Amino acid sequence: MNAPSGIVFLLDVDNTLLDNDRFAADLSVRLESAFGSVQRNRYWDLFQTLRDELGRADYLATLQAFRTGLDDRPELLRMSEYLLEYPFAQLCYPFALDAIGHLATLGLPVVLSDGDIVFQPRKVQRSGIWDAVEGRVLITMHKERSLDDVQFRYPAARYVMVDDKPNLLADMKLRLKEKITTVFVHQGHYAQAADMDSIAPRPDRVIERIGELREHSSADFLEGA
Repeated sequence: MNAPSGIVFLLDVDNTLLDNDRFAADLSVRLESAFGSVQRNRYWDLFQTLRDELGRADYLATLQAFRTGLDDRPELLRMSEYLLEYPFAQLCYPFALDAIGHLATLGLPVVLSDGDIVFQPRKVQRSGIWDAVEGRVLITMHKERSLDDVQFRYPAARYVMVDDKPNLLADMKLRLKEKITTVFVHQGHYAQAADMDSIAPRPDRVIERIGELREHSSADFLEGA
């Protein structure tokens, strides 16, 4: 257990620090090029089925299911390399790493992301985010259910959760109440599709781009939260 910090910043990854929508688009192009549009669509159907079942994205598990009927296709063997060696550093949003550096002057930045145990950590490493937070990375199955572990590992007087999903932020607010400040980053398709009228409680702060965090002081995460 670490010594208590003043503020711990909990940072989501996909569509918060890096453009996961662009990765999905690139993956679609690669799948169609290698297997055709029908098989590309089959991959994404399997992906959504697994997502509904697991409650999180799992690109590698989807690939494992996708291989059925394609074992004689040499292109299949290249797909795992494509996923694991994808240049995720190119997908970091503008000033995302600078924002992490700024938050480090205000408190302790920690990655808190849902995902599988292989691909998601690889993504965080190859993007440069792992080094930016000095290895403080938590990959969970459901981050909103992992707050006890978060508080044990990184005790703090105040938590700030930065995420692109306002419904998840609302869930965390209900669990930690006045101990957490929620920051909604209006990036990516989940954020754009969110029905804010149905979200309760509302996020404490709303920003349009992750780089805007560079302009915030510690007081911005405390006052009125």
